[in-house]
Amino acid sequence: MASISLRGVQKSYGDGAPVIRNVDLEIGENEFCVFLGPSGCGKSTLLRMIAGLEDVSDGDLSIGGRIVNDVPSAQRGVAMVFQSYALFPHMTVFENMAFGLKLAKTPKDEIDRKVREAARVLQLEALLERRPKALSGGQRQRVAIGRAIVREPGVFLFDEPLSNLDATLRGQTRVEIARLHKQFAKASVVYVTHDQIEAMTLADKIVLLHAGKDTERYGSIAQTGAPLELYHRPHSRFVAGFIGSPRMNFLPGKVEAIDPHGVSVKLDHSGEIMRVGVDGAALAAGQAVTFGVRPEHLELADGSAVAAGSAPANVQDALLTRTVSLVEQLGEHSYVHLDEADGAVLIAKAPGDTRLKQGERVSFRAPAAVCHLFTEDGFAVASLESVEHYA
Repeated sequence: MASISLRGVQKSYGDGAPVIRNVDLEIGENEFCVFLGPSGCGKSTLLRMIAGLEDVSDGDLSIGGRIVNDVPSAQRGVAMVFQSYALFPHMTVFENMAFGLKLAKTPKDEIDRKVREAARVLQLEALLERRPKALSGGQRQRVAIGRAIVREPGVFLFDEPLSNLDATLRGQTRVEIARLHKQFAKASVVYVTHDQIEAMTLADKIVLLHAGKDTERYGSIAQTGAPLELYHRPHSRFVAGFIGSPRMNFLPGKVEAIDPHGVSVKLDHSGEIMRVGVDGAALAAGQAVTFGVRPEHLELADGSAVAAGSAPANVQDALLTRTVSLVEQLGEHSYVHLDEADGAVLIAKAPGDTRLKQGERVSFRAPAAVCHLFTEDGFAVASLESVEHYA
């Protein structure tokens, strides 16, 4: 097992601006760390730097307490699973899984033992004599994972390993990867994905990366933390909008009043007064802000369901009244699209059997404890309540 440390790490190509900026990150032993972010934010580049497939332009990269900036990839004690599987088409499953061990001149009996044990864990025992063309996408991915497992590395690196699979296989393989991490708990895992479900369900720690101008202003990392920490306590509007699907609703407004129990915000387009359970000590009346609330935290004002984390008794929940423009019924739940005065759409999550119809006027309650507030520069105002209040 091995920890990973990045101190002031940057990556540039030629004389161009850095594509990875000021990365300070600690990944502990046995930790499952997911790199998440929009396309072009540098997730795979950062992973490839850890693997030794990309040079570090500046800063220090350590694995297991040893600086590896100039250490060849083969000597870093890492194993990588690629998006494209990277299997040899002329070799059998057994031969593909054994390839790295043969290069390392591992004794034949040990190769046989390790390959067959990995095949048993991955449910590939019946496929060892097949070639990749005779396998499904999910089976090929399991072979690629098996090839990494047999090397018994201190660090596993996954570069979007499920992106080539269909939705059903993606779900199945995601569960297998989670199970394997628990079974091979000695190794640390770094996993790149753009899929929030993968990140939220697999990660012990999520590293959410910026893209574009935000990278230049704040560095590559937008926020690091446990999945529910990023979900409940986003540090910025970028994080709040990226984590969660559908994304958080954002409504512009101005600070109406500040008291010890939170902040009142007057929405620009509707004039409604919303309550937010945040610390308003640094705010001023009339200041422009953005009110945020997740679709799943809105509840029908006349419904019996209680949103997670209802407001304290001394804070009255506010109502958002809108016209229904569309109802997406997905079975287990529905997404209700509500018209905004500026042409934008507010989305609320409702029960799957909701009877709301297009054109209907309806009110949703927004519990103050689960609402968010962001300043003009995009940073979140700290909440008065702890994550445990509604986690």
